[in-house]
Amino acid sequence: MFYYVYILENKQDGTWYTGFTENIKQRIKDHNSGKGGKTTKQKSDWKIIYCEAYLNKQDAIGRERFLKSGSGKKYLNKQLKNYLEK
Repeated sequence: MFYYVYILENKQDGTWYTGFTENIKQRIKDHNSGKGGKTTKQKSDWKIIYCEAYLNKQDAIGRERFLKSGSGKKYLNKQLKNYLEK
């Protein structure tokens, strides 16, 4: 079993959402159908722009926390530099 940390981008306004799940395909469907987290329920049309897979659940949860932090956001901006320049 894998545990996924992912970043979604809203196609309408470009906002990002960082999450964690065991079933990435279902979770994205949930976000787009209004069954996702509190933040994503308010909008639709999310697309995945970044994903990491982990074998250990606690490692994935720790990574999600990091990516939501200031240092994590700087890391993502560096990792997604080419995507963000589009």
